[in-house]
Amino acid sequence: MRIDLTATVSSGHRARPDPAAVDPKMAVVIAELRRRDREVRAHETAHAAAGGGLVRGGPSFRYAQGPDGRRYVVAGEVQLDSSPEPGDPAATVAKMEQVRRAALAPARPSSQDLAVAARAGQEAARARAELLQQPDRRRVGTRIDLRA
Repeated sequence: MRIDLTATVSSGHRARPDPAAVDPKMAVVIAELRRRDREVRAHETAHAAAGGGLVRGGPSFRYAQGPDGRRYVVAGEVQLDSSPEPGDPAATVAKMEQVRRAALAPARPSSQDLAVAARAGQEAARARAELLQQPDRRRVGTRIDLRA
């Protein structure tokens, strides 16, 4: 007995068989690719949302082709402006705090995210130290939070 797994579409053309319907192992692979695609998109979207105006462009993604011929997101990144603000340590502190929030925004930050957050924390600490070195007249109206 022969089973035809192709479907006839309304236009009369025969569609390719669904690999997941043909091979249960492929169904597992496809399900994992779909899960990873959703996870990466949510992760990078969280970075972009928390990064606000510091985001340089939107999230960029890397894809892998599944056994069903579709492309699935398997990795991604969001570029943030994490440079210090020259001559303005208070602005640098605020910027680095936002960079840190953006790096830690996803539910499960990656090791790269943790490294970015640590570097932003270090840069914010340097800027806070610089603020403390300035004469009081330059700090008027600036609230300094020394908690890191």
